Amino acid sequence: MMFRILFLLVCVTPVFNLFGQEPYVSKVWVADNGDGTYTNPVLFADYSDPDVVRSGDDYYMVASSFNCSPGLPILHSRDLVNWKLINYAVAKLPPYDVFDTVKHGGGIWAPCIRLHKNEFYIYFPDPDFGIYMTKTTNPAGEWSEPLLVQPGKGLIDPTPFWDEDGKAYLAFAFAGSRAGVKSILMVSRMKSDGTALLGNSVMVFDGHDGHPTVEGPKFYKRNGYYYIFAPAGGVKPGWQLALRSKNIFGPYEVKKVLAQGQSDINGPHQGAWVTTQTGEDWFLHFQDMGIYGRVVHLNPMKWANDWPVIGIDSDGDGCGEPLRNFKKPNVGKSYPVETPVESDEFNGAELGLQWQWHANPQVAWGFPSGNLGYFRLNCIPKPVGSLNLWNASNLLLQKFPADEFQATAKVTFNARFDKEEFGLVAMGMSYARIGVVREDGKLWLQQATCAKADKEAKEMVYDRIALYFNALYLRMKVENGGVCRLSYSIDGDEFTTVGGSFTLREGMWIGAKMGFYALREGAINDAGAVDIDWFRIEK
Repeated sequence: MMFRILFLLVCVTPVFNLFGQEPYVSKVWVADNGDGTYTNPVLFADYSDPDVVRSGDDYYMVASSFNCSPGLPILHSRDLVNWKLINYAVAKLPPYDVFDTVKHGGGIWAPCIRLHKNEFYIYFPDPDFGIYMTKTTNPAGEWSEPLLVQPGKGLIDPTPFWDEDGKAYLAFAFAGSRAGVKSILMVSRMKSDGTALLGNSVMVFDGHDGHPTVEGPKFYKRNGYYYIFAPAGGVKPGWQLALRSKNIFGPYEVKKVLAQGQSDINGPHQGAWVTTQTGEDWFLHFQDMGIYGRVVHLNPMKWANDWPVIGIDSDGDGCGEPLRNFKKPNVGKSYPVETPVESDEFNGAELGLQWQWHANPQVAWGFPSGNLGYFRLNCIPKPVGSLNLWNASNLLLQKFPADEFQATAKVTFNARFDKEEFGLVAMGMSYARIGVVREDGKLWLQQATCAKADKEAKEMVYDRIALYFNALYLRMKVENGGVCRLSYSIDGDEFTTVGGSFTLREGMWIGAKMGFYALREGAINDAGAVDIDWFRIEK
C-alpha cells in the first residue's frame, strides 16, 4: 500500500525544469515526438545564426537579434531538442542613442558563445560599428557591459578561440553591404583576456572561386587540426563548409560537408558543432523559411578521416543532407518536453522574455501592472511623416511560433483624445493589423494592410466599424505560407472576420513578428493606453 501511495505521488507531481518552473509546452509546435525521436526544426521560430556551447549537462544557445531589444537571446536545454528562453545578454543595444529609434537590419548579427576558464563569453558583431564582447559566470544572470573589442564597419560573425598554449585568436568575416568586400575569412591574434585584437588580421580563405558569400566562421580544434566551420553560397540556396589546417593561419583545406541535396530543407546554413557528455557529435544550424524567419535544425554529425560528416551521407561522398526526423541525442538521461513560452497572462512584475521592442525601450512605452494582471501599453507619438508602422519604435512583438497558429488577445482601450489608436499586428515588410482608433470622440474598429511598408507605402484601411464599448478580443490567424486573417469578438466566443486575407512578408533579416502597437498623433500631456489582459497562442 505504501509503495502505491509513493508511486501515485510521483505520477501526479509536476515535472519542473532547471529553473524551478513547470515546463511550458507549445500548442502549435513541439519537436520532441515523445518516443525517443524528434522532428526538425527543433525551434520553429526565428533564432537565426544559432551557436551553442555545453557546460556539464547544460547546453546554452545564442542567436542573432538584429534591431530587436533586448538583444542576444539565451536559450537553455538539457538534450538539444527541448529548449527554454532564459535570458538576454544585452538589455539595450549599443550605441544606446543610435538604437533608441528603430534601425531595421542593423544591431546584433551572428554571435558566438564560448566557455573559457569558467566564464561564458559572447562575441557579437554590429556591422556598422564593430565587434563586441560580453561575458558572465551565469548565463541566466547578469552579463557584462558590451565591450567594443574591434571597431570597424562591415566586420561580422566573430568567433574566438583559445589554444592550449593560452594564445587567443578571433576569426571573422565581412559584410559586403558595409565593407565593400565579402566572401573571405580572416583570423587575427587577440589578447589572452579577449578584450582586443593584436597586430594585422590574416586572410585564411577566399571563397570567390566556388564558395561565394562564405561567412559565419566557427573555430574548433580536434586531433591536431584547426577547423573553421562556415556556410557559403547564400542563406537560402547555400551549403556548409569545413576548413582544416595544422596551422591556425593556414593554408586550409576545404570540403563541403552539408548541403540540401534531395531533401526539402534548403540552405542548411550557419551553425554550431557540439559534443554531448556521452561523446556524440551534433550540429545545429538554421533554415531560412521566409516569413517564419530562420528556424533551428539539429542534425547528427560523425567524423571520417578527420572530416565532419553532417546529417545523412547516403552516397558516401562525405557531404551529408539534413534530416527531418531522427533519434534524440544520448545525453545520459531523459528530460521532459519543453518549448519557449509564447502565450502570456501578464500577471507578473516582469514582461515575459518572449517579448521584444523594435528599438531600445523607453520607460514610458509600457509596463507590467503586477498583481493588477495586465500590461499597460501607452499611446506614443507616431514618427513624423510616417505613412505606416514601419518606423514605429514602440512595437511590442514576438516571433512566429509555427507555420500555422492563431493568436488571441483580450484588451481594454482607454482612449483620452482623438487620433489615439492601438491594435494587434502581424509585422514585416508587408503587414496586416486590426485595431481601434478614436475619432470625433467615437471608437472605430478597422483593419489595415500595407504591401510595401519598407518602401514607405501608405496603409490601406478597410471595413471601419463603429464600436460602443472599449473592451474586446482581437485575433489573428496565420495559415501556411503566411496568409493572415483578422477578426474581433465582444464575448470571446463568436469572432467576426474583418477585411480579407493578406499574405505577409518577413522583416529586414528577421521573420515576421506579431504583437501590439499603441500610437497617437502629436504630443499630449496625458495620453490614452491599452491594457492587455492576456495573449494566447493556439492551433
